[in-house]
Amino acid sequence: MKPRIAVLGCGYWGSNHIRTLKALGALYAVSDANPARAEGFASEQECLAIAPDDLFSRDDIDAIVMALPPQFHAGTAIRAVESGKDVLVEKPVALTVADAERAVKAAHDHGRVYMVGHVLRFHPAFETLKALIDKGELGDVRYIHSHRLGLGKFHTENDALWDLAPHDLSMILAITGTEPLEVHGEGAAILDNLSDFAHLHMRFPHGLSGHLFASRLNPYRERRLTVVGTKAMAVFDDVEPWERKLAVYRHAVWQDSGQWAFTANEPSYVEVEQGMPLTRELEHFIQCIETRAEPRTDGNEAIMVLKVLTAGTVKHDKRRR
Repeated sequence: MKPRIAVLGCGYWGSNHIRTLKALGALYAVSDANPARAEGFASEQECLAIAPDDLFSRDDIDAIVMALPPQFHAGTAIRAVESGKDVLVEKPVALTVADAERAVKAAHDHGRVYMVGHVLRFHPAFETLKALIDKGELGDVRYIHSHRLGLGKFHTENDALWDLAPHDLSMILAITGTEPLEVHGEGAAILDNLSDFAHLHMRFPHGLSGHLFASRLNPYRERRLTVVGTKAMAVFDDVEPWERKLAVYRHAVWQDSGQWAFTANEPSYVEVEQGMPLTRELEHFIQCIETRAEPRTDGNEAIMVLKVLTAGTVKHDKRRR
C-alpha cells in the first residue's frame, strides 16, 4: 500500500504535485487556505479536501508535500514532523538559515523524512551528467556556470536569486560535493526593491570556481548548466529537445612554444533516458517514506543552499513610486 500523502498548497506548483501524486497512486488529500480551491482539486482528483489546521492531527495521513509561500514553510514543516508526518518542502524551505536549521533538526529529532524540492537533481540529463563526472569522463572539474533566464514570475517575497537559483545551486553543490569558500553576489532591481537580475560568483576548494546568473526579466528562456573539466566540457541545456539536452565537447587546449593553442571539436550528444523530473522526485520521496532512507535532497542540502543564497543576497533601497 502506497503512503497516504497530502498536498498543502494548491497553487501553480502545488497543482503539479497533486496531479503527479495522483498518477503515482499516492494522493490522499489536498489542502489550501482557499477552501474552494481545495474542493475543486479534491473533486477533480477524487481525493479528500482537508482544512490546513486539520491536516496535522489526522492519523490517516503519512506525509505532507508543502508548496506554500516560503515564509510559511519552516513553521509548517516543524508542526508536521512534530505530528509524525514526513515532509517534502518546496524551495526555498525558509527565508533564513536559522529557520531552516530548526525545521531540519525537528525532523531529525522526531525521526521523520525531510526532503527539499530541488527537482532538477532528478532530471535524467543531470543524473547522466553527474554519472559522467563521477566516472572521470570530464577529468577534474575546474569551472561550473549556470544560466536560468526568463520572463516572470514575480513574487512579493522572493527576488530572482531566491526564486530561480536554488535549482542550479543544488546541481552545482552536488557536483562539487562541498559548499563554497567564498560567495559574492551582485543584483539589479528594476521593478521594485527586489533583484530582477542576480549574479553569484563562488570559489570552492581545490581551485574550482562557479558562476550563476538568474533573471526573471529576460526576453528569452535559457536553462543551461555548463561544466568545464580538464578532459572535456559538458552542457546540460534543458531548452533543447531530449536528444540534444546533454552535449559533451572534447576540445583540446595545449601550449606550443610558449603560446596557447586549441582545437574546437563538434559536440557529441549523450543519450538520456526520457522522464519527468517531478515524477522521479516524488517516486524518490515515496521510496524514502517506505524505506526510511535519507533523501538525495535532504535537509543538509537545503541548509547549504540557503547559506549560499543568504551570502549572495544584495539588498536594495525601496524605490520611490
